Amino acid sequence: MSRRQLERGQALRGMMGPGGVEPLPEEDTAATADCTVLHIDMDAFFAGVERLEHPETRGKPIIVGGTGPRGVVSSADYIARSYGVHSAMPMVRALRLCPDAVVFPPDGAAYRRVSEAVMDILLSVTPEVEPVSLDEAYLDVSGAHRRLGSPVRIAELIRRRVREEQNLTCSVGAAATKFVAKLASTRCKPDGLLVVPTDQVTAFLHPLPVGSLSGVGDKTEQTLTRLGLRTVGDVARVSAATLRSEFGSALGERLAALAQGRDERRVVPSAPDKSIGAEETFPRDVDDPAAIRRELLRLAEKVARRMRAAGQVGRTVVVKLRRADFTTVTRSRTLAEPTDVAHEINAAARELYAAAGMERVRLRLVGVRVEGLAPVSEAHRQLSLDEPETGWREAERAMDAVTRRFGADAIRPAALAKREENDV
Repeated sequence: MSRRQLERGQALRGMMGPGGVEPLPEEDTAATADCTVLHIDMDAFFAGVERLEHPETRGKPIIVGGTGPRGVVSSADYIARSYGVHSAMPMVRALRLCPDAVVFPPDGAAYRRVSEAVMDILLSVTPEVEPVSLDEAYLDVSGAHRRLGSPVRIAELIRRRVREEQNLTCSVGAAATKFVAKLASTRCKPDGLLVVPTDQVTAFLHPLPVGSLSGVGDKTEQTLTRLGLRTVGDVARVSAATLRSEFGSALGERLAALAQGRDERRVVPSAPDKSIGAEETFPRDVDDPAAIRRELLRLAEKVARRMRAAGQVGRTVVVKLRRADFTTVTRSRTLAEPTDVAHEINAAARELYAAAGMERVRLRLVGVRVEGLAPVSEAHRQLSLDEPETGWREAERAMDAVTRRFGADAIRPAALAKREENDV
């Protein structure tokens, strides 16, 4: 396989568009037999779902994200991307670049619904599915070979079913490791398939920029560049001892391994969330403690609802406070018992906010997160002698039933309802 082929995104079977699937030579099937790790990445997922919901936008650029003065882009379709729009870009700048774009606020419920349908397709192929986010997942298809054929055939099957059943496209990378599979799916976007056989990993990796290595952020990339290491191949030619000396034991060893295409991580089916959180960026900086406390309550309510929906409880409450100058402070507290109750999460969040000494500091963003999650079925809660059998947990679960039937705005704490009355 030539360097030119790789740069065009064609390793053996290479990139395939919606035009169809070409026959795979028998020798290629043998060469890719160990490429049993697939990385499935939906193409511009949020924007794609919005186009399905709004067919009148056909042919127009779509941007999903916050519409306020501080809104940021969550997703942009490939038309908008051709104008230079990308995720995490301020919405104001995105609309300057692409003024004709149709903008939609994020619709989490719709994205989760379609994501579940896509995950069902993946699970019908193999139970070895590790969701990474709503729009991407790893699969280990080594156990599906006898039933469905080679990894390449399975990847083709997945892409076809996603297109036919969900009217969306995905890109698939296939390799022997998670790291290379993810890089492959990125290189063949949109709507492509890229297979990197083990004997071609070095040729695939070494021309790539150092920023392609997992865990290399801006600071690490700057350091690597300062050392004259601009490609993955440059890093591969440096000894592991030198990398450990420069970057520390853990990161140095990881860089040395990845540059050689080594990645020991395995696909972990249905890996549980490590945390559940929510945050809010204010339209204007806020220094009113009462307004901050109301926002903490709203976020605690949202986090608790998500935890109960996921069947999770957690013990550590984290508060994130971002000043107007973008400096960020986080504070955490571990509770005596795991919880999924907004009343308890909010109480801890308010205490953390007060203890941070920032009650008169102008804040740009606040967030609430619960960590140390575990299935509610495995949590054991010890009732206090004076604690009633029916309390906040039962009340909030009753509220869940109301919101499921009548919508999220049907019932809420009085403090939040009072805030809306004052805002009218």
